[in-house]
Order: sequence, then C-alpha cells, then structure tokens
Amino acid sequence: MPTKSELKKLAHPTKNKIRKGDRVLIIAGKDKGNQGVVIAVSPKEHKVMVVDDSNPDQPVALNAVIRHRKPRMQNEKGSRVTIPAPIDISNVKVIDAKGNPTRIGKRVEDGKLVRYSKKSGETFVDGPDLDTKEKK
Repeated sequence: MPTKSELKKLAHPTKNKIRKGDRVLIIAGKDKGNQGVVIAVSPKEHKVMVVDDSNPDQPVALNAVIRHRKPRMQNEKGSRVTIPAPIDISNVKVIDAKGNPTRIGKRVEDGKLVRYSKKSGETFVDGPDLDTKEKK
C-alpha cells in the first residue's frame, strides 16, 4: 500500500525544467562549482547525469564514483572502474546565454510554451519549443 507522501507525488507530479543538452552549474556536492552539459534526465527520480565537455574528444563525467571490480578469471587482474553517478536536479542550476546561473520559468510566446531565464528574462533557444496544444 502506498504511503501518503507517495500518493501526493502521484497526484501532483513535479515538472522538471532541465532538459538534455542544457549547460548547468553544480551548486552542491563534491563537484560544486563545475560546469557541464546534461546528457540524461530521469524525471521520476529527479536526477540528471552531467558531463564536463571542455574537451569534446573525451568528455569527463562529473560526480563520478569508483567501483572496485574483482577478477573473474584466474589470470585477470582486479581494477577500479570510474562510473558516472546521477546528481539530484535541485543541486544544479541552468546557465543562460549570458553565462549566469539562473532559474527557469515557462511562459507562452506566439502560441508556444517556451522556457525563459528568470534572471535575465531571455528565452532559451537551445532546446526544442513545446506546443501548448498539438493541432492535428
């Protein structure tokens, strides 16, 4: 039987305003102050995966954790594997076109629902626009 808090979450789901491809600043945790690009968003868990794209040939995962791997075969060695870990959405802020960390709002412009920077008021053009009602 679901708990009262789980029922509230099902009745009023929160809408994530961060999308794949957004530039974000990490504001809490061990990688606080680092900037990166969102490569995956998990809306149900409220988590994002962030990669530092300063070197496009080899992107480095931010908030990476190390897992120790045991050898499976007799002549194989054990190793330490670096795995990217998700970050909670509340621990990142989107960076707007001016390079400032900001919160995101939504408003209707020209019949389309668009995201905008609450700090500067500019509309985000990097993500796809959402139609308020799909016309068929």
